[in-house]
Amino acid sequence: MDIKQKSAPQRELWAQFDALQLGSGWEEEDIRKPQILLEDAFGDSHPGSVHLAGIMEQAKYGVFETGGFPAQYHTTDICDGCAQGHDGMNYILASREAICDMIEIHGRVYPWDGMILASSCDKSVPAQLKAAARLDIPAIFIPGGSMRNGPEMTTSLKAGDISLRQKREGAITEQEIRDYKLTGCPSVGACTFLGTASTMQCMAEALGLALPGAALIPATMRDILSWARRAGRIIMKLAREDIRPGRIMTDKAFENAMMVHSAIGGSTNGVIHLTSIARELGIELLPEMFDEINHKVPHIGNIAPGGSHLTEAFWFAGGVPMVELALKDMLNLDVMTVTGKTLGENLDDLQRDGFFDRYTGYLSNCGLKREQVIFPVKDTQEKGSIAILRGNIAPDGAVIKYAACVKEMREHQGTARVFDCEEDAYQAVVKKEIRRGDIIVIRYEGPRGSGMPEMLMTTEAIVCDEDLNGTVALVTDGRFSGATRGAAIGHVSPEAASGGPLAFVKDGDILSYSVEKRSLELVGIQGKEVSSQEALRILEERRTEGLQPRPSRRGVFDRYTRNALSAMEGAGYEMGHYGNRNNRCKICRYGNEDGRGRAADSLRLKILGKGGRICRKEWHPAWVWFL
Repeated sequence: MDIKQKSAPQRELWAQFDALQLGSGWEEEDIRKPQILLEDAFGDSHPGSVHLAGIMEQAKYGVFETGGFPAQYHTTDICDGCAQGHDGMNYILASREAICDMIEIHGRVYPWDGMILASSCDKSVPAQLKAAARLDIPAIFIPGGSMRNGPEMTTSLKAGDISLRQKREGAITEQEIRDYKLTGCPSVGACTFLGTASTMQCMAEALGLALPGAALIPATMRDILSWARRAGRIIMKLAREDIRPGRIMTDKAFENAMMVHSAIGGSTNGVIHLTSIARELGIELLPEMFDEINHKVPHIGNIAPGGSHLTEAFWFAGGVPMVELALKDMLNLDVMTVTGKTLGENLDDLQRDGFFDRYTGYLSNCGLKREQVIFPVKDTQEKGSIAILRGNIAPDGAVIKYAACVKEMREHQGTARVFDCEEDAYQAVVKKEIRRGDIIVIRYEGPRGSGMPEMLMTTEAIVCDEDLNGTVALVTDGRFSGATRGAAIGHVSPEAASGGPLAFVKDGDILSYSVEKRSLELVGIQGKEVSSQEALRILEERRTEGLQPRPSRRGVFDRYTRNALSAMEGAGYEMGHYGNRNNRCKICRYGNEDGRGRAADSLRLKILGKGGRICRKEWHPAWVWFL
């Protein structure tokens, strides 16, 4: 069946359309072919992006081979690793929305017949998946693969130890610092641990939008080019059969992705990103869904930081398809994928092709066997890898990746050390002002507080400090790197900047959490344990002290922090959901006009002085603090 070119009617409206494309080097016959948008995150910004133009070149050949004409566009991403420790980190999560918006613009102005996406890293992968969902034209995603391993199977994450010792007199030599810089990132590709970048590559495949086996291919191997070439051919099939992301990324596909995420020990950021991608399709992923899945799915991925081995070894061991094969009895095998076949059919095809045995010889080079990297289900004791905690300081939930936390710290009670920004908390660790057993609280770092930066510098400082490692926990309304290790509880919702209870915790209070009980509570005031009713009463009393005022902001950062949803709702923004500015809550930003989200419950906005309004959520203070 031939593809009916979508742009044909538009070309009849304005002759310059064709003239402009011919002026760009197209031939007249190219204009009459199905036109495919090639959208990558290529740029010189970091190793995860610098190689993508070459990968996409192969996808171009695949499109040409099957009768289409490709046009390449670039929306470059940025790297969390370059933003550590300074205000640049505040823009990282906001960049996901900016990238998605730019791809949407590219995809809307021209009526494309199909789209190929390519990226490697933390925010660009979910941004491209969000854009695919929003545009809903035939699309396929090419993961940018994994970086090579560092010396002695180290990763770029060694920077945490290096950076901490740099700040302590006599703790490191200049030669050691230089050696790390020259070897820490030995090639292109995503960092070779199961951080957010690697997690989201796996999620793209688990959702069915990437070819089977495509996630985390070593970026320097010929195989990644072969998968890209095939993607170029496959997009023409998808365009011909009009198979769109909405038919692929269904509720069942998201359930599959959550199961794979649980099984491999994926980044906590996966919760934010999957939720936000699903919202673009009108699918609601509740925190309880993640928790339910993590109660039953075996944690079989022995991948750093929650395990022992690196992502290159994971791919050699069979990668996402091997995990799906192991979970075959739990997954929805009838979901559609970009191959035009179901997940079950894809797994059968891979087995017939010899995929699962083809690369195990590379494991032998490292003295490994598959079962050391992907545990057999029958031998796996632990269920899941993340938990949703709730309690009087996290009524809407918080997330912990217990797979990367020692068992002794999966339940803990300690004295709160409270900071209103990560920089101050980090300096307290560096200066040895934190005591064993403390629980560090970092707040005003949520989506509306400061753009929800990650706390990797602080979590790495804790685990790299011999006195604190395994004894200190961190609780924040910010987020963590996928590389985070230790007792790290993030995404506390509602966040402090929205009047959440975390804003009213004080130095010397006692906090308690339990992975088994799924709890996160304030249990003591100024060193003295109190009842839960007394804790709630005191938190309510402290509301009268107010919140930290938000500093003046401009541009994209202001737009994001004013309109971001909570972490538990994906931390995106959807301007159409808020209603008229004068008829929405000035704390949580929801209005009562369009009947979507929380607004469906008729929030009964209280009218305050100067036209201000707030809704009656129990965690809202009775005043307006920033507008």
